[in-house]
Amino acid sequence: MTLTSPVRVALIGTGHIAVEHAAALHSLTPHIEVCAATDINPEILADFCAAQAIPKAYPDAAELLRVEQPDVVLISTPPFTHAALAAQAMAAGADVLCEKPMVVSLAQLDAIQAAEARTGRTTTSISQWRYGSAASHVKRLIDSGELGDPLIALCNTLWYRPPTYYTSVPWRSRWSTEGGGVALGLGIHAMDLTLWLLGEWEEVSALAATKDRDVEVETIAMAQVTFRSGAVASFVNSAVSPRQNSYIRLDFQNATIEVDHLYQYRNEHWRFSVPDQPDLQAKLAEWQHIDGTAPGSLETQWRIFLADLRAGRQPLTHTSRVRSTYDFLASMYKSALTRQPVRRLSVQPGDPFYEAMNGALELSR
Repeated sequence: MTLTSPVRVALIGTGHIAVEHAAALHSLTPHIEVCAATDINPEILADFCAAQAIPKAYPDAAELLRVEQPDVVLISTPPFTHAALAAQAMAAGADVLCEKPMVVSLAQLDAIQAAEARTGRTTTSISQWRYGSAASHVKRLIDSGELGDPLIALCNTLWYRPPTYYTSVPWRSRWSTEGGGVALGLGIHAMDLTLWLLGEWEEVSALAATKDRDVEVETIAMAQVTFRSGAVASFVNSAVSPRQNSYIRLDFQNATIEVDHLYQYRNEHWRFSVPDQPDLQAKLAEWQHIDGTAPGSLETQWRIFLADLRAGRQPLTHTSRVRSTYDFLASMYKSALTRQPVRRLSVQPGDPFYEAMNGALELSR
């Protein structure tokens, strides 16, 4: 795709997260032009366009795509609508950047990939924590083998969402519309980053429960994970933890790497430690040096995503490169609801967990 200059971006969905995207896009002016937006709520749409200085508002996505023919479409609507809208935008000739969770089932992910094959366009998932300078640096260190073999990892998303969070919009807290609870909607950030850093996972044993909120989906989800490398990990996700924290710890033979923050990390949130050995102490300063200062933010992802499109490179969180994460999520939910370990790539067409994250089963309370 030959991108125009500036790149013409249209927004489908103008809720809270779209405000953050608009701020990120405006920071990239003059390389970006936010040309139009649409939302099913005309009042929210009008207020959003006025506040964000977006020149055109459309009553539906079809008209926006037909008239504007944007280069890139951002989708930030309720999760259950993402797959159909992505296919519609790609059929209109646009590349797509889609809010997380990109899909609510592996079946939807396959539908998006089939639409990519038909149209020649691409869909990329929002997963901004992969894009910060520190995460990129750590990934290079891991892949180089300098840190030694990965041994054990901790990945905690301990967040707090009050009851009003679940009632503020009608689609939240239901399997059919949100797709899942704390694992799919909140913990996906840290789990995706950990899975990307450590490579292919092999098996997951999980539990999930709905605690302290009157909702369908889980508010607590935990998992024990084994990786192809032999590493083992513990994932903990909570939407009911008053002291909020996002924490990842990766222990290798030669070093421990930690990131401790909440919603957006910067370089200073990362810590490197080594055993008390002279040769490793000498390496520590080298490993601690991070090229670049980009945070794990929406602006960082937008900037790199557009550079990838211009260069003809596959984006880091293109559908094919996040499939392992969504396979993991489907497997994690299956394990939690069946009380059985689940192997990588075992959730396939014909499995109820391929069609829905909960496999049409109910959670314990």
